[in-house]
Amino acid sequence: MKYTKLGASELTVSRACMGCMGFGDSQAGQHHWTLGEEDSRAIIKQGLEAGINFFDTAIAYQGGSSERYLGRALKDFARREDVVVATKFLPRTDEDIAAGVSGSEHIRRSLDLSLSNLGMDYVDLYIYHMWDYRTPMEEILAGLDSVVRAGKARYIGISNCYAWQLAKMNALAGAEGFPRFVSIQGHYNLIFREEEREMVPLCKQDNIALTPYSALAAGRLSRKSGESSKRLQEDAYARSKYDRTQDQDRVIIERVEQLAQRLGVSMTQVSLAWLMSKVSSPVVGMTKPTHVQGAVDATELVLSPEDCAWLEEPYLPHALVGVMAENHA
Repeated sequence: MKYTKLGASELTVSRACMGCMGFGDSQAGQHHWTLGEEDSRAIIKQGLEAGINFFDTAIAYQGGSSERYLGRALKDFARREDVVVATKFLPRTDEDIAAGVSGSEHIRRSLDLSLSNLGMDYVDLYIYHMWDYRTPMEEILAGLDSVVRAGKARYIGISNCYAWQLAKMNALAGAEGFPRFVSIQGHYNLIFREEEREMVPLCKQDNIALTPYSALAAGRLSRKSGESSKRLQEDAYARSKYDRTQDQDRVIIERVEQLAQRLGVSMTQVSLAWLMSKVSSPVVGMTKPTHVQGAVDATELVLSPEDCAWLEEPYLPHALVGVMAENHA
């Protein structure tokens, strides 16, 4: 396993981050294909043994059960100081707003609940999960400042935002003496490259780590064009992000397949190696032993500039989808 510094932080993370959205009680959240605790523990243990030290979860994943499964597994299989744990908080609810709960108080309450779920005293990275237009930026930053000062979060990150939003937040944080965001978790892979317009240049300029999700496009970049999977068949949200662009994405997926055959590696390795050449540590969903091994193997594969350019050449602009399609007032 290879490691890198997470942006301007002092955190050293594995080049592959284990995404934990696939862990949790399937009866308690938005996905019915998630792994139960016993199977989740086996995947987490395999990842640790392979050198993965970076784990990403969220309070929203399966009613908090993803956090609970991860926390219990890490307590049994690793030393707390040897792993980097990231979790996320959601925007305030209508009930919070009606009750007069401020953005700062909402963050403090959310993190306390996440820490209880995880069975930990602190998280290494606390992530603003999606933009909250109903809460002033100052309240968000003040709340994050308070949990960092309290020692409950070492650093802060952000997810699902525009480059202007990240730039504005970090400028305000600098002016007010608040912590700056050290990472951005956006939607980025070989068949969805809209982050390259503004976010990637901003992060290079300001030393902000890119830790993108959907690294394999819900599995599309790990299997031959036209092949399906149980998740692709049953996960309507995953389908909604890519089904509309199947025709224009197919040529890229076919190139991934051809390059994998030429190099004697898997499509997963090619797709992730390309992404790792662009970002710090992609968040990779791992629900099978082969997923773990594929991500680990990808860290050892270095694609040539010519191979990268060949993979990139057919790309056409995409409309924003998923959470980012809802990022508006």
